[in-house]
Amino acid sequence: MSARFAGRAALVTGAASGIGAEIVRGLVAEGARVLALDVQAAALDALARESGCDMSRCDVTDETAVRGAIACAERAFGRLDIVVNAAGIVRNDDVADIDDAVWSRLLDVNLSGAMRVCRAALPGMRRRRAGAVVNIASVAAFNASPGMASYAASKAGLVALTRALAQRYGVDGIRANCLCPGWVRTPMSEQEMREAAQARGTQLEAEFAQLAARIALGRIARPDEMARCALFLASDDASFVTGAVLVADGGARTPASARAN
Repeated sequence: MSARFAGRAALVTGAASGIGAEIVRGLVAEGARVLALDVQAAALDALARESGCDMSRCDVTDETAVRGAIACAERAFGRLDIVVNAAGIVRNDDVADIDDAVWSRLLDVNLSGAMRVCRAALPGMRRRRAGAVVNIASVAAFNASPGMASYAASKAGLVALTRALAQRYGVDGIRANCLCPGWVRTPMSEQEMREAAQARGTQLEAEFAQLAARIALGRIARPDEMARCALFLASDDASFVTGAVLVADGGARTPASARAN
């Protein structure tokens, strides 16, 4: 195992499961000290015991909690080199029937949550004139399929926020990049497919098999595969990469077609 992140300090939101948890494991394995944030306290505690990361329950929609978490990381580690925004939720809706509360909630978590974390972390990074931000968006940002209106809008906004960060703060030595996964076998995607299976009278694995058939590599990604993409963007291996959007969808050329109607 390499030590790309030896001496580095990182903060990861949405860390309790899925891609976020794998990113935490990868960072710790490669030498970083990590503060893992999530609202799922029990899962977060289990991750901390397993990986050796620090952890704190934090709701990214709570400005006070976010600022407290950043301050805690900087006190504990003496610095904050890497921020990964992996917190996210999904709901099914279309434009004609969007519920205002659902729209607001998805944007508050998926987009504004990342903004709050970046806003709180930037002053320290600017003082040190170094830092790496990795935002986890989705291919839905570019291929908004039926039933994904609010989710897709939030992820498209996250891509735009990432590019704005990269352009404005590159002069301060801060890089900002965005990872856009396709279908990944996570608790979130399993819930989506479980709902689809229930609606169509099929089985969960049948729904995943149908998706896999539409992907060039013929399978659904594992969370650790997405984590390795994120770690690349956070590392010095990507030292001249900023404002980039890395699409990791297994060759699903039109990801919208992979989501059942």
